[in-house]
Amino acid sequence: MADSKVVVPESVLKKIKREEEWALAMKQEAEAAKKKSVETRKLIFKRAEQYAKEYAQKDNELIRLKREAKLKGGFYVDPEAKLLFIIRILSTPLTPKPRKFCSSCIFNGVFLKVNKATINMLRRVEPYVTYGYPNLKSVRELIYKRGYGKLNHQRIALTDNSIVAEGLGKHEIICVEDLIHEIMTVGPHFKEANNFLWPFQLKAPLGGLKKKRNHYVEGGDAGNRENFINELVRRMN
Repeated sequence: MADSKVVVPESVLKKIKREEEWALAMKQEAEAAKKKSVETRKLIFKRAEQYAKEYAQKDNELIRLKREAKLKGGFYVDPEAKLLFIIRILSTPLTPKPRKFCSSCIFNGVFLKVNKATINMLRRVEPYVTYGYPNLKSVRELIYKRGYGKLNHQRIALTDNSIVAEGLGKHEIICVEDLIHEIMTVGPHFKEANNFLWPFQLKAPLGGLKKKRNHYVEGGDAGNRENFINELVRRMN
């Protein structure tokens, strides 16, 4: 008896071929994604090291300048601050323009770049806010502990570098440390980085506030507290 061959329909063969091609494409895509992930992690680590070195050099330079000034019988004057952190301490309604500038929720905080427009607006809202010059520790702790980003008009906790990359990757800000560096140094994409950040929802300060309606220089809480904003951030974070 002659052997009979099983004839596989052409449609089935085409389907098998498509499935094989799809499986190969998926495998190649997974391998490419894995490779990219490894490269991204290496890049993030390298940038973190670079930033740590940069911050340390800046601190060492500051110490050197202060020592030199002291040896010469003078004192070192800090350069003009470029970054502000503003906290709403009174819930009194504001006029529309300042409301855009400062969050309407009590104990909410935002970063702002120091410029003429910012200074002019601060004069208008000063009775309702307290502000000052955040240091690296404050910026880092705020973003890591209370940081939320805006993605598709949603408030997303910054629990993963991929969230930062999705929101700011086109500006070469691909991780939380990039975001911290951009804010801290008031970098070229500060506006985009700051707009990506949701206002920080802080807790009531440990130990409370003194006199909300009095200026800080008068023993109250409102207005510019310069570097002492960092002590308040510690108590509210």
